[in-house]
Amino acid sequence: MTNAPPLSPATLARLLPFALFMALLALRGYLPADLGVDARWIYALQTLAVGGLLAWFWRDYGELARQNLPDAREVGWAVVVGIVVFALWVRLDAPWMTLGEPTASFVPLQADGSLHWPLIVFRLAGAALVVPLMEELFWRSWLMRWLERPGFEGVDPQHVGLKAIVLSTFVFTLAHTLWLAAILAGLAYALLYRWSGRLWTAVIAHAVTNGLLGLWVIASHRWEFW
Repeated sequence: MTNAPPLSPATLARLLPFALFMALLALRGYLPADLGVDARWIYALQTLAVGGLLAWFWRDYGELARQNLPDAREVGWAVVVGIVVFALWVRLDAPWMTLGEPTASFVPLQADGSLHWPLIVFRLAGAALVVPLMEELFWRSWLMRWLERPGFEGVDPQHVGLKAIVLSTFVFTLAHTLWLAAILAGLAYALLYRWSGRLWTAVIAHAVTNGLLGLWVIASHRWEFW
């Protein structure tokens, strides 16, 4: 019986930030209320800790290097895709489009019902800056290309096949309660990455979606989307 090969440094650089984020998300969702700890501040810890890991591993993300920056046309399409995904996300919330309930709801209100701006700032920064980088490095840069071939670093995203796109999008969907919206978002980001060959386009689109969603949630008080 042979031992499984160790995870490569490139794989670990994409897995560890995601794993830390999910571990802290679980802690926030299942922290006992009788501990007297405001679990909402764990999101601030998520933002800082995951952001710190991304910075630590930054040199390992060759697809985010300066030479891989998108041109103006690619940025424009990324922004358009991000806006379209946001518009779909806030409308595809019918009961049959939902899988269960979020394990870690986030309602940034004070005891008197006013907005808790420090919590909101961390939530927006995490959602619009940290999460798009972390998730696109995990779902698209690593998982989608790894499904194409385990030596994922040598896989040109423009040559990724339909099977890898569909399977990675399916797993991406399992991490979200709005399953139909997540399918469309996952496919949109994956196809954008495949079309451009630049991960930055998927990151920008994801950031636009999350940023607009955050502003919409604050304005409408539709906290269930957070």
